[in-house]
Amino acid sequence: MVGDTEIGRRTMSKVGLRLIPFMIAAFVINFLDRVNIGFAALDMTHDLGLSHRQFGLAAGIFFAGYALLEIPSNIGLQRFGARVWLARIMITWGICAMANAFVVGPISLYSMRSLLGLAEAGFYPGLMLYLFRWFPDEYRGTAVTVFMIGNPLAVIIGGPCSTVILGMKGLLGLAGWQWLFVLEGIPAVLLGVIAYLWLTESPAEATWLSAEERDWLRGRLAEEMARHHRPELGRMADAFRSGAAWMLGFIKFSVLVGFFGLTLWLPQILKEMTRASTLEIGFLSAIPSLFATIASIVIGRHSDRTGERRLHIVIPLLIGAAAFGAAAVIRNPVLAIVAITIANTGLWVGNTVFWTLPASLLAGTQAAATGIALVNSIGNLGGFFGPYLTGWARSISHGFAPAMLGYGAFLIIAAVLVMILGVSNHSRPGTLRK
Repeated sequence: MVGDTEIGRRTMSKVGLRLIPFMIAAFVINFLDRVNIGFAALDMTHDLGLSHRQFGLAAGIFFAGYALLEIPSNIGLQRFGARVWLARIMITWGICAMANAFVVGPISLYSMRSLLGLAEAGFYPGLMLYLFRWFPDEYRGTAVTVFMIGNPLAVIIGGPCSTVILGMKGLLGLAGWQWLFVLEGIPAVLLGVIAYLWLTESPAEATWLSAEERDWLRGRLAEEMARHHRPELGRMADAFRSGAAWMLGFIKFSVLVGFFGLTLWLPQILKEMTRASTLEIGFLSAIPSLFATIASIVIGRHSDRTGERRLHIVIPLLIGAAAFGAAAVIRNPVLAIVAITIANTGLWVGNTVFWTLPASLLAGTQAAATGIALVNSIGNLGGFFGPYLTGWARSISHGFAPAMLGYGAFLIIAAVLVMILGVSNHSRPGTLRK
């Protein structure tokens, strides 16, 4: 295999060291600014007089604006280039994240969360598309997995940090949750400037690779595109007619209902389960993400070595569904945290391996950009429904058990859809079974 040659290993080592650390850092800040409202809620809901439903709507409404501009934003990335567009996204979302500190009630909170979603739109699929342009098939699963550890890392790091910042209550007349939004929004602006200075648009422009390494990488990616090319997806508009794109979107939707429902409500779930202090909740919230990080790296690498994708998605999702069911009925706090940890791990592993599919199922530059954005747009609507339905269920049931059962049901739906999509057990990574 070409990728096993010395030049292949040397080239991809340089690419990984150049791009992945920045992408992880950017994703950590991205996810932290998206979900830190869950930690802010420990104090903010009281200060603003928010009900469970109002908080659920505020947490989820971010994704309405995000989904609305997802595709236009990715078209912008194609027009202006990844370096410029990703920098623009990061700077504008950082400003909006800081502005959340000055909301005064439900309406202003809804407005600012919507603006934050609009500002962030296109970042994740844009970064994913950028990654696909640099990593050939046999490296992609590991690259996606390592890049996406920025998500659980945001919770591992952000949980304790956020609760420490909440302790700044009263400093300069600001509440702790106001300091939280301000201090966690600043890094996005700084990373936006770094993105403009650091990122390279394409392998052809990578002066930090030797001419031989650039030629190898360009040739390997061109060979891969020719192998996966599907004429029916050659134009941007054709991505909307792709059954695979819509199916992938619904899979992503089902997974994110549970993921964002759990993530944005986890501090309050832990508070109700354990009666722990705010600082203790910050550390407890890191446990599920810590295990998810380790498992996703191990299983992502195994998926790359075997070339198998379907079972590496389906089995973790079904384990996660069973664990959510257990979490709904267990009353012992320690065992409940164990169940939530297993559920979150299964969910996250399935989600990371999932992203190896769109790159090969949606071949062609324009189709890939639009198709990945379409997948993410549909999927992130789950980020709206998950938190909102959790708040609604919490308000009528006075507990989180119905929400946990709902998360599990959606993971089962996602697993079934992956099986229907028909990724071959023994194909090369990401190829369709005929």
